[in-house]
Amino acid sequence: MTPLHTTDRDQAMAAFVAANGWGGASPALLADDASFRRYFRLRAETRRAVLMDAPPPRENIGPYVTIAELLRSYGLSAPEIYAGNREHGFLLLEDFGDDTYTRLLARVADETALYTLAIDALTHLQRAVPRAARPDVPAYDEPFLLTEAGLLVEWYAPEVLGAPLPEAAREAYIEVWRRLLLLAELPPTLVLRDFHVDNLMLLPGRAGVRACGLLDFQDARWGPPSYDLVSLLYDARRDLPARLVAAMTERYLAAFPDIDRTAFRRSAAILNAQRSCKIVGLFTRLSRRDGKPQYLRHLPRVWRLIEEAAIDPVLAPLAEWLDRHIPKRLRLAPGPGRGVSAA
Repeated sequence: MTPLHTTDRDQAMAAFVAANGWGGASPALLADDASFRRYFRLRAETRRAVLMDAPPPRENIGPYVTIAELLRSYGLSAPEIYAGNREHGFLLLEDFGDDTYTRLLARVADETALYTLAIDALTHLQRAVPRAARPDVPAYDEPFLLTEAGLLVEWYAPEVLGAPLPEAAREAYIEVWRRLLLLAELPPTLVLRDFHVDNLMLLPGRAGVRACGLLDFQDARWGPPSYDLVSLLYDARRDLPARLVAAMTERYLAAFPDIDRTAFRRSAAILNAQRSCKIVGLFTRLSRRDGKPQYLRHLPRVWRLIEEAAIDPVLAPLAEWLDRHIPKRLRLAPGPGRGVSAA
């Protein structure tokens, strides 16, 4: 499908809003994100709703609808969908308000209480999945995980080296990850993939795990349960105290008394590093290709996460590859004049 021009899209948005009873509301931009989606708040007297603008063919609202319905069927809080238009990529959603974890933590909210609620929501989800039919979602399998890890050599390395890596180095990097991912395998579950503070909300009027509002889950896949835990506790956007990481990891593990803790911790270490390597490449791509340099400010933290994860002996092959091809002096936020010639 050919994307609508801006004026055509504005007209289509206005028509969608009006057709669903919000004709008197002027959409106010709430947020955009690392994708091509945008979100608007609609107000009409005492009513509120959120309009998702997900322009085809770059975006597809189908997975969002599927996962939202699935999460609600598990007793979790995903926004209710009031109306949708798949042709143009619009959804009218329940408005969860403004209390994202990010905003609450910036206001010095109870960090332990918020993370405890998030861990309880995650364990609730992973317990619910085996009792239901397997979700109809793609696999978070080796080829996909390798492609993600490869973003570091595809986008970040050329930025700081001033030229693409030699093919032999790229192949060696992928081979390192191929061996590591074999060691990260666990019985699979539904993985939301973006389970972090920007996508979690506090809903005070709801009891138990339903007080944790879930956002941005349309990219969910069927894969290792350790992934969402490290997404939450090893966050590209904020540092967590070591004591909190340890306590929340233990709370998660206690919810699954039959789990092989050694295998789980090994999987978590590997996927923490995989996710962080992906983020280094992804945030570089967002800056270079999509004109969103604001994500680069997180890269020093993400590199620190990689280095801390790579202390684990199982990740020694990754640490050796990085030391050889992207030494510490090049682990920075890319910018003008920051290639190897300027280092």
